[in-house]
Amino acid sequence: MVDAKPDYLLFDKNTTSIIYGYHQYAIQRMLDFDYVCGRTRPSVAAIVNVECSGWHKAFFGKKEVLVPMYTTTREAAQMHPDADVFINFASYRSAYPTTKEALEIPTIWTLAVIAEGVPERRAKELAMLAKQKGKWIIGPATVGGLMAGAFKIANTGGTIDNIIASKLNRPGSVGLVSISGGMSNEMNNIVARNSDGVYESIATGGDVFPGSTLMDHLLRYEANPEIKMLVCLGELGGNEEYRISDALKSKKIAKPLVIWVTGTCAKIFTTDVQFGHAAAKAEGIEETADAKNKALSEAGAYVPKSFDDFGEKIREVYEQLKAKGTIVEKPEPAIPQVPEDFSAALKAEKIRKAPNIICTISDDSGQELTYAGYPISQVIEKGFTLGDVIGLLWFKRKLPRYASDFIEMALKIMADHGPCVSGAHNAIVTARAGKDMMSSVASGILTIGPRFGGAIDDAARYFKSAYERKLTPKQFMDEMKAQGIKIPGIGHRVKSVQNPDMRVTLLKAYARKNFPATPLLDYALKVEKLTTEKKNNLILNVDGCVGILFMDMMMNSKEFKKHEVESVLELGYLNGLFVLSRTIGMIGHYLDQKRLKQPLYRHPYDDVTYMLPEVRQE
Repeated sequence: MVDAKPDYLLFDKNTTSIIYGYHQYAIQRMLDFDYVCGRTRPSVAAIVNVECSGWHKAFFGKKEVLVPMYTTTREAAQMHPDADVFINFASYRSAYPTTKEALEIPTIWTLAVIAEGVPERRAKELAMLAKQKGKWIIGPATVGGLMAGAFKIANTGGTIDNIIASKLNRPGSVGLVSISGGMSNEMNNIVARNSDGVYESIATGGDVFPGSTLMDHLLRYEANPEIKMLVCLGELGGNEEYRISDALKSKKIAKPLVIWVTGTCAKIFTTDVQFGHAAAKAEGIEETADAKNKALSEAGAYVPKSFDDFGEKIREVYEQLKAKGTIVEKPEPAIPQVPEDFSAALKAEKIRKAPNIICTISDDSGQELTYAGYPISQVIEKGFTLGDVIGLLWFKRKLPRYASDFIEMALKIMADHGPCVSGAHNAIVTARAGKDMMSSVASGILTIGPRFGGAIDDAARYFKSAYERKLTPKQFMDEMKAQGIKIPGIGHRVKSVQNPDMRVTLLKAYARKNFPATPLLDYALKVEKLTTEKKNNLILNVDGCVGILFMDMMMNSKEFKKHEVESVLELGYLNGLFVLSRTIGMIGHYLDQKRLKQPLYRHPYDDVTYMLPEVRQE
């Protein structure tokens, strides 16, 4: 439980709060205010985030702090009984039930309701309930309030620069209350430029039935011995300022009061004018700003001639109190430097930082995602194919149509090769073990390597090397045999010369029709002629054909430089093509198994040769 405070104080330097709603920016502003005020602990004790509990990481000066998040107000209040301020960011639809719930919690003393548009009947009910319980509501439709050098509600006071410029980092001698939240920030500054600054500043909110009124707060200020003069900004409409006038006459308010009622321009309009706030509309002569200013002046308030003279009138009264010794100015304290947020400083181009990651293919930091400089809208509207997109993201440019169509054709041809190859088999077994799609596909992809899929890279590398070194097909075969290496891309378990692989037939036909030239393919087919003389299934297979044709596509096109061709082999582009295409099939096998509701896979005994020692008896 918090230490008892005098009734006239809503906040002090130990006040902590519960924030309803995950408003990270407002929370950080409160913590920055705490830091420049010299608080030893953050003013935000907890956050109510109905979507999830956990922790919110924020800065308290130069160090990071963790603020706990709860899904209910009651839990937050139970865990933080010393937090006696409830700052409610709920929408106007839920502001009533959330505020009412907080009013029923004994440890919560002051509530700020930020939402505009709370139904008037609900607002009146909340205000009445608060008075019955001896609690305070600031708002609805408010930015909140602050006690200089001690505590502030949410975004009250504006940025940290404005906080310091308005001397809100330490207490002054002025009690300020305003209906308007936006104008209260301006008034903080006006007061600071014409006095030693505010002690406390409250914006009651612009709705017709606020939870607390100008008069309520002026009476608190009257009771506070630290506050030496009062400043108030009212507005046309209603009769609140007449209550203040009566309090001046009866000496309930005895401290000097500088007050101005806005809306004097309303008289120049020929019809009734509704100003920004719900309550800012005069229903008769008495509710006009001019009538109110006149009544306040006659009651003894210091009323300027216009808003432009407000600061001058504040200075006049302040100097009088200073001359009497009522106000003694104090030396300004040192102000801790609040480090600027990195993101804000970077956006303002105040700093530069070497990035940890460089990306040259895509950019989602602007208004529209781009692939290699092409906006995504253009990619879609201009009908870019999947091959075009691979060209943009792999080669950083739009490839010629024959090249992008070849890439897409290769993806289609290699998308699947049945359930028996290692990748699909692994994906199926994992799916039947009850695992999710990502796990099942990953288990299949992990089998891709030198024996499964890797032939694309190796075929391209070895055939290209042999061709460029001008080896004859026979010399190439003999060299590979001497090294003990099977020629990658040659050989098929099922297909043969008499039973050709239609995928290879389609690829060869496309290349001969669309590529500028196919010298590497021609070379590979001469090698195939020799290998099939030994065994009729030692044919150019689909992996080898894709890798060899990819080299033909690049080596015989003006689109690609020599170093780019080498980069494709060095960095594993072709292996990536196999991974991308075969993933399509693995996802299909995963979905197929789940759709069929297949049970856990167990390999059959009759497919295993058990070669153990004979059974032994001891």
